[in-house]
Amino acid sequence: MRFPRLQTIATGVVKETMLSLPASIRDEAAECRIEFAEMDALIDIDEDLDPDLLGLFEGNARCDPLPETPDEMPRIRLFLDNLWDECAGDLATYRQEVRITFLHELGHYLGLDEDEVAALGLA
Repeated sequence: MRFPRLQTIATGVVKETMLSLPASIRDEAAECRIEFAEMDALIDIDEDLDPDLLGLFEGNARCDPLPETPDEMPRIRLFLDNLWDECAGDLATYRQEVRITFLHELGHYLGLDEDEVAALGLA
């Protein structure tokens, strides 16, 4: 499936997921930029990225000091080509994986570590 279609689907899933969150978490989550990316396009630019990543939280978490520079601004990146490949082309599974990956990375933005995110079933 082509990236624009994957992005349209992922955008809808993220919006639905945001609306399902409690208002206090939704308000905090709204302060974190969400980006949709193709790992294939980024791997040559950023060699430090794990080529198998499904998502990534970068920048300052909610519990960190306020960002002082642009690289400290919080953002979640979802790697749609990797998510699609992970789902072996199954649309229902893709939607589910986008939701889980978004919530996983949102957990990091909210200050949870890997173990805490996993304990919520988002690993």
